[in-house]
Amino acid sequence: MSGHSKWSNIKNRKGKQDALKGKIFTKLARAITVAVREGGADAGYNSSLATAIEKAKAQNMPNDNIDRAIKAGLAAASGENYETITYEGYGPSGTAFMVQCLTDNKNRTAADIRHYFSKNNGNLGTTGCVGYLFDRKGVISIEQDNEIDEETLMMAALDVGAEDFETQDDSYEVTTAPEDFIKVLNGLKEAGYVNLKGDIMYIPQTYVKVEDEESVKFLNRLIEALEDCDDVQEIYHNWDEPEEEEEE
Repeated sequence: MSGHSKWSNIKNRKGKQDALKGKIFTKLARAITVAVREGGADAGYNSSLATAIEKAKAQNMPNDNIDRAIKAGLAAASGENYETITYEGYGPSGTAFMVQCLTDNKNRTAADIRHYFSKNNGNLGTTGCVGYLFDRKGVISIEQDNEIDEETLMMAALDVGAEDFETQDDSYEVTTAPEDFIKVLNGLKEAGYVNLKGDIMYIPQTYVKVEDEESVKFLNRLIEALEDCDDVQEIYHNWDEPEEEEEE
């Protein structure tokens, strides 16, 4: 996928459509609320909250929504008990999927995810069945502009603990270990860099090209079904999607 942003490949497939429906904001708010309940409202000491807020900002979630989600997390009245579960499965044509969920009923969620795979020529696998095909990394994307010197940015990123730096078509991408993600992100902000988008994600080690039209149809349907599931937070896969599919 040389020349194509890891961030764009993974994050932007249906971001605008979901944001218009409000579905993605609901999912992001839930993640923020749960992070506050589990680790407190200070993002400086709660890395899960800091990551959830960054994900929300990357999707242009209004600050008022973020604040309400934090307050909801601080409220002691709710008895909801959410847990994070990552499901692994096989899609059509040998593609691999990692599906990150936040659920208050893991039996319901597992049944739903299994149904989506089965209905679209795939199958839900066991833990570890495809995880070895992905690397868990923090990824920070920075829009290119005339004010940014590439070498200066690269050195700034490496100085604050980044593992790697790449130049893409219209962005720079900084890769970190998951535990260093917030430290590197904050370090770049303190260095004066803006328009940062960041997340901790599963990055495929290699991508699978799918030529069969029937398999492409089922892959699109599987991804759409997973995206429409309220319990699903993130979907990662190693399908090398055609650019025209990404732009729809």
